[in-house]
Amino acid sequence: MTKKIVDERIAFYQSAVSKLRNGRFDVEFPTEPPDEVGVLGWELSKLAETLERHFDETRKLQLIADQVSGGLFLDEVLERIFTTFRSVIPYNRIGVGLLSDDKQNLTLYWARSDAEKMSLLPGYSSPMQGSSLQTIIDGGQPRILNDLESYLIEHPESQSTRMALYEGIHSSFTCPLIAHGKPVGVIFFSSFAKNIYEHTHQEIFLKLAVQLSLLIEKSRLYQELYEINQELLEAKRMLFDQATYDELTGLYNRRAILDQLQIMLSRFKRERFPLSLAIIDIDFFKKINDGYGHQVGDKVLKTIADCLNRGVRDYNRIGRYGGEEFLIVLDGEDAEAVEIIAERLRLAVAEETLDIGGHQISLTISIGVAIGTKAVELNAIQFIAVADHALYDAKQKGRNRVEVRRIE
Repeated sequence: MTKKIVDERIAFYQSAVSKLRNGRFDVEFPTEPPDEVGVLGWELSKLAETLERHFDETRKLQLIADQVSGGLFLDEVLERIFTTFRSVIPYNRIGVGLLSDDKQNLTLYWARSDAEKMSLLPGYSSPMQGSSLQTIIDGGQPRILNDLESYLIEHPESQSTRMALYEGIHSSFTCPLIAHGKPVGVIFFSSFAKNIYEHTHQEIFLKLAVQLSLLIEKSRLYQELYEINQELLEAKRMLFDQATYDELTGLYNRRAILDQLQIMLSRFKRERFPLSLAIIDIDFFKKINDGYGHQVGDKVLKTIADCLNRGVRDYNRIGRYGGEEFLIVLDGEDAEAVEIIAERLRLAVAEETLDIGGHQISLTISIGVAIGTKAVELNAIQFIAVADHALYDAKQKGRNRVEVRRIE
């Protein structure tokens, strides 16, 4: 081979090495003919493969480091590892077990597998004392098992190994998770194939374990803060409900329905739309309460509240005004149709009966309605007083009826 051809081949290799240096790993190094220059090409191609693998490992580890610093929850990161790390680490299953606070038990926190059905599921727990996992955590070094069938023969008491084999797992790589010098758990990489793991995998496993260990500590804090926040939100919701809704009927309580009336009155004065108010009273409620007891009285209140709530639209405002009285605020078209709505509610309640120990109780209501025109200036007290006078008329005229007063 002439010196010119050799020089050309070497010049080509120099150009390819320059591309490697700039992070381009898709270069090809001719290995033919198999002379000294060809051998150099073969070595350079292997170097390119190694550099590409290390670059991929570093990039993915950096991604996890970014996620740790970014505060993502552990589950999210583990899902990403399972879907992206196959080019770096061979596996068909990944599992993460976390130590209990007293370090006495290890519980499988997360697992994902290519198997159609998993045997070892999150929540599976085993004691640490005397287990091989205790040795791994105490020593801080990973363990390779490349033939789980042989391992089970030697350790027939290992239930987890038996379950892994049932799932199709035949080799595993177990790495301790240590955060700030304290053990937090282990990560399991497993494969359907035997003899899949080599000691050359340990470096990348250990780097990954360091990142995951830090993430676990951080995610535990996040989880605690998240749970505390959820408890605070729930407490806030409960306080809001207590301040807004009547505990027995589920309708607005007195203060809340009066607030709704005041809001609608403010809009009424600005926009001049129709506004009506209905006060509803349960007929002979005291007689029912005294004759059958407060439990039956509560049942009557709940039954009528449900009936009224079903009879008005979602955007209408209905609340328990006090005792056996209810208040409904209607605006717009419903305000103009208030007499029809009130009569429909009266009839709906009249069709309700309660079975109390075989005795049927009939229920009726009286309704007083106040209708405000667009031009009227009035406050909440005045509006309620007008409806209350109408309710008084309904009672005086025999109850179980609707009476209306218009505010001109």
